[in-house]
Amino acid sequence: MIHAIKSLAVESLMEKANKVYLANFPAETNFERALFFSWYCSIRDCKFCYMSTQPNDNKYQKIGRRTTESLLAEALLIKHLRWEVGFLSGGKGAYTADGFLDLVKKLNIIFGEKVWINIGAIKKEELEKLQPYIKGVVGSIETVNKKVHDFVCPSKPVEPYLGMFNDATQLSIKKAITIILGLGETEDDFPALENLIKQYGIDKIHFYGLNPHKDTVFEGFSAPTKYYQAWWIAKTRITFPKIDIQFGIWDDRADRVAFLLNAGANSISKYPALKAFGTKSAFELEEQCKLAGRKFKGTLTKLPELDWNNLVDELELDKDLKQKIKKKLNIYLKNMGKSLEEHPTDCH
Repeated sequence: MIHAIKSLAVESLMEKANKVYLANFPAETNFERALFFSWYCSIRDCKFCYMSTQPNDNKYQKIGRRTTESLLAEALLIKHLRWEVGFLSGGKGAYTADGFLDLVKKLNIIFGEKVWINIGAIKKEELEKLQPYIKGVVGSIETVNKKVHDFVCPSKPVEPYLGMFNDATQLSIKKAITIILGLGETEDDFPALENLIKQYGIDKIHFYGLNPHKDTVFEGFSAPTKYYQAWWIAKTRITFPKIDIQFGIWDDRADRVAFLLNAGANSISKYPALKAFGTKSAFELEEQCKLAGRKFKGTLTKLPELDWNNLVDELELDKDLKQKIKKKLNIYLKNMGKSLEEHPTDCH
């Protein structure tokens, strides 16, 4: 692995990548929140994932799926805090096809627009049913190094995703991929990524860094350095000037936001925004965007003064469901307000 890639070489590459970015996009950025509907997965053997450490039983499947009101309450927060929804995702097998379609329709009502989805490889007939309500599909490729992929994701082959991309192209649905850096790939694997993007017309790429989980084979491993993550972002930006690039960071990596934006990325994800709302880390993230010369759209540090109950009342949803949404939304707002009180702005 090349986590020790030379910093001067990376920064030179970044300078070129940032110029390419600014020639194709405005000097702004945003936070994209992945909306997870479950903590269940019928595959559960991807070696980097904490789900691989969980018991495999039906009880876990029932516990793992979130309530509809919880998802819709979070969707309202995403909309009115002016975040973007990166994609709707969750464990494979947590919903029936019809149940998932109903959820996506409800989210369309909340957002007033289509959403990206990341639920594994989807067959064409299901894509056709979802087509009126989805903006794009995400393939969890994770790594383009075949040997590494076969070891890390033994039950999640790439080929079904490639078939989904071909079907999505026929249906005029956008395509995205996720890549986790630090699994064992090297910079020599970039041509494979380049070929994948070109061959399947990938519109968006999410670059995450390995977050070593306890009890997985990666426990004790180091997370990729900011230089390593920036190298992949910059190389991709220069090669594909108009592609949408998103990078993931955790709350302990907020200090690398400006660096990765300057590598040519569009937006930020993975950050635990609800838990970290109004904290020192959240203020640092917003400040990092300024340091990169980017306007941050939305907020991670200030609750807008809105009539939240009225916003729920205006939704074209079942009355009982709206009451449940209000209860859940008020819990979220109370916790976020408490976080702001515990981390006053004059401390930042």
